[in-house]
Parts: sequence; structure tokens; C-alpha cells
Amino acid sequence: MMVNKTTKVLIKALKQASLIGVSMAAVGIAANAQAAEMTEALVKNYAAAMKTAANSQNINQVAKLVSDDALIAMSRKGKSTSLNKDGYLKLLQSSWNQTSNYHYDITIDGIVTTGSQAKANVNTVESWVKDGKKVSFVTNSRVTLTLATGNAVLLRAVSQVTIN
Repeated sequence: MMVNKTTKVLIKALKQASLIGVSMAAVGIAANAQAAEMTEALVKNYAAAMKTAANSQNINQVAKLVSDDALIAMSRKGKSTSLNKDGYLKLLQSSWNQTSNYHYDITIDGIVTTGSQAKANVNTVESWVKDGKKVSFVTNSRVTLTLATGNAVLLRAVSQVTIN
């Protein structure tokens, strides 16, 4: 079989195209391998980190565990309010400044992960002393956590609050 100049150019172009295609496929595979997936372990790490940050009253650490796009809806005795990240952090800091003997505990269950997010049931119990009286603040929430820099952070919370 005789190969003319046009056929040689065509064969060379196809070889180069296939090398580019293989390279692009390799890039795509590498990108998929690096795409972060939410895991139950990341959700549990979030809970442990939140407990540590809250009990040490470290507002900067708490801030790292809350997405900049966070929305927290809270209901108590038929009244509701919604807070963004800034509002939540200000409320938390204000509470810490007005109380003593603060303690925070968190439990998470019903974890369902999909892609880069997780939904879970979260129960928190905060207690403190204010004006000489012990107060407990129990919050039951359904939350959505999302990945940020490889860690789970709070994105959404719908919470029912009880004060004892």
C-alpha cells in the first residue's frame, strides 16, 4: 500500500490527537480522584471540633466550622428567627460574655452523606450560670454540612430550642 503525503499528515494528526485525548482523560481522572467526598468521619470530626471550640469559647475556631453562607433557623415556643454566620457568632459571643461556667456538648446521628454534603440530626446541650442561676439550652436540629478546605462545616440548620 502506498502512503501519500496527505495520508501521512492525517496519520500524524490522529496520533497526536489520541495522545491529547489520553492526556485529557488522565487529567479528568486525577481531578475526579481529588474531588472531595463527604464522609461520616468528617461529620464526626466536625462535632468533636465544635465541642472543643465552644468549650474553650474560641470564637475564631467556631467561625472556621461555620460556612460563610450559613443560615440557621431557630424556633422556640412558636417564635422563629434566622441567623447568618455573623449573627450566630455575635449571639454566641454575647452569651459567653454574660455567663460563667459554660459547657457545650454535641451528639450527631442519622448521618446521610451525598457528594460533598451531609445531613444529620444534631442535639446540643449548652449550660451556664447567669445571675447565680444554672440554665440549660437544648437544641435539636436537622443540619446540612458541606465541605470546605477538606473539612465539614455547617451550611444549614433548622433548630428547635428548649430552655430549662
